[in-house]
Amino acid sequence: MSSLAIEPSEQLEGAPRAARLLRVADLALLALALPLFVVFEWPLLGYGVAAAAWIAQRGVQHLAASRAQAALGRGDRRVALGAIAGATVGRVWIVTLPILLVGLIAEREDGLAAALLSVGLVTAHLVGEGFARLVEPEVGR
Repeated sequence: MSSLAIEPSEQLEGAPRAARLLRVADLALLALALPLFVVFEWPLLGYGVAAAAWIAQRGVQHLAASRAQAALGRGDRRVALGAIAGATVGRVWIVTLPILLVGLIAEREDGLAAALLSVGLVTAHLVGEGFARLVEPEVGR
């Protein structure tokens, strides 16, 4: 397995400016969504839950990427792959469980708003990561 599959997505040093911006497209969308939620009077609880869950999963992603990078530095690919795989499963639960709970405990509209925002964030993240890979130089790969 190549280290390309498990290299940290948060490693921004030396990347072109366009790649750095694309890697945070999801966070830009999150910031731009808040005024829309306020102006259109969409459920702010849904926004808050989705935002907190998204930021938490990004933190887990960063920690897992750091651990994987350290493991790769030691030549331990199993630990690196385990860190990324475990974080991927955990990140899915970090995002989906709060959406489900807010929809069940609060209003259904809060859950719907959180779910739709999360779908947009996932899409922005995947598209941003994909295009960032296209514009980055392949130095050191």
